[in-house]
Amino acid sequence: MPIEIRLATTEDAAGVAEIYRPVVRSTPTSFELEPPDAAEMARRIAATLPAYPWLVCARRGRVLGYAYGSQHRARPAYRWSVETSVYVHADAGRQGLGRGLYTALFAILSAQGFHNAYAGITLPNPASVALHASMGFEPIGVFREVGFKQGAWHDVGWWQRPLGSPATDPAAPLALEALLDGPAWRQALRAGLHLIHPDA
Repeated sequence: MPIEIRLATTEDAAGVAEIYRPVVRSTPTSFELEPPDAAEMARRIAATLPAYPWLVCARRGRVLGYAYGSQHRARPAYRWSVETSVYVHADAGRQGLGRGLYTALFAILSAQGFHNAYAGITLPNPASVALHASMGFEPIGVFREVGFKQGAWHDVGWWQRPLGSPATDPAAPLALEALLDGPAWRQALRAGLHLIHPDA
């Protein structure tokens, strides 16, 4: 079965949790202290999907990576901004999965009408910084010593990427269901898939 990028379902939660678990346990990359289990990941996927895309890259049912958008801030004037994250299985690095997932994600977010994407990166993390720079993100600031984990204080850098041209009277972003299986949706997934190494 060929590799695919598709919308996540709650049945992908165990695979998502498997990817995220070592990030939480062994690195300061995530500021969570206890890895969420499959049930919690299923809850997060279900809570995200009405408004924001959550994508997985999978082969033969195995989740190799995932990317999603989430609310930037709760107050209504922020609703055209979105935070983004991408994670790839440790066994599937350097095969274009991160770029592919992000390419599809940004195309969908743009089609929904979001204006800017933001990403926070615990520093140092040269691989993540390089990925985000390659995807059009620019650094906008650093929260110094904002989190304490694994016996040390950590900085978080923030990056910003435009998703669309500013409008003087923007419509509210579309709900995800307005795009599902439409031309923009299919084109976004194809664009992301094209960047993934065929042997991934």
